[in-house]
Amino acid sequence: MALGITPLSWAQWLARALDLAYTSYAFNGATTAEILHEQLPRVRFEYDVATLYAGVNDVRRPDFDAAAYERDLDAVAAALAARSARLLMLTLPEDLGRPTSAPKPVAANAAVRRVAARHGAVIADLADFGGWTLVQPDVVHPTPLGQVEMADRAARALDCAMVPSDLVRDSRGHALRYVPAHARAVARNLARRARERVVPPR
Repeated sequence: MALGITPLSWAQWLARALDLAYTSYAFNGATTAEILHEQLPRVRFEYDVATLYAGVNDVRRPDFDAAAYERDLDAVAAALAARSARLLMLTLPEDLGRPTSAPKPVAANAAVRRVAARHGAVIADLADFGGWTLVQPDVVHPTPLGQVEMADRAARALDCAMVPSDLVRDSRGHALRYVPAHARAVARNLARRARERVVPPR
């Protein structure tokens, strides 16, 4: 828990706001190719809303291939669009990772928008997503409050009557208590980056 918010994924918060059952096929660290070959075959039912957020792990790789990413994303989106009443896709934060992944997220987002247009998907824009209360010091993983913010953007894109933050108690009083935890996380992240700089290449 951080900032007084239960750590749920943004998709779980969205499902709560929509009052829908929630099914997750996601696993940490998956690339879009892994989503296509390992997760997508498990999707066998029809859904009211399918959500697709893919690309963070792709653009973090030094060998990111924009054409392969778009090809795989298109295949996943096509299958999900056929199995759901609505398809929601999310863009990537453009300020992603330390060291930064720029400018690869911009290229990935252009692909997301093209794929969404081809399959009639709604887009929730995360291009400007960031800030110390929303993203952990690695500038990759959202905090619990960041998950709620992502869910809010998704809910607004779907024109939901309720946004997930309506379900969260006011977190402002927890901000000062979160500062020490955030400072410790910053220190750990800086230490990790220092170790990575001194590891000789293989």
